[in-house]
Amino acid sequence: MKALLRQGAVGTLLLAAALYLFPQHSYTQDSSAKRRLVAQTAPVYPPLARTMALQGTVKVEAVVAPDGTVKDVQIKGGHPVLAQAAVNTVRGWKWESAPRESHELVEVKFSPE
Repeated sequence: MKALLRQGAVGTLLLAAALYLFPQHSYTQDSSAKRRLVAQTAPVYPPLARTMALQGTVKVEAVVAPDGTVKDVQIKGGHPVLAQAAVNTVRGWKWESAPRESHELVEVKFSPE
């Protein structure tokens, strides 16, 4: 019984740390972004998130090359269990071509449905 209580305390501490590191602030695509998203796929809902019945939004910043492909993705907020799935999803998206590289702020929504 004591071991279970300790595990619960550790889990709670990890969750609190994750929420501190990945705040749940809400924002949408940067209004100064001038590029249109031309191809996107739905995120793959992680099995662990399904087991935990997690849902939510992960905010990421995508560095988009002039040809519209994603060069890099950085997590800006969201649940850590969902974060890597969001990064993997956005890496496969494509924006319209532009004369130079841009930074696109996007959010990826996850739901256990």
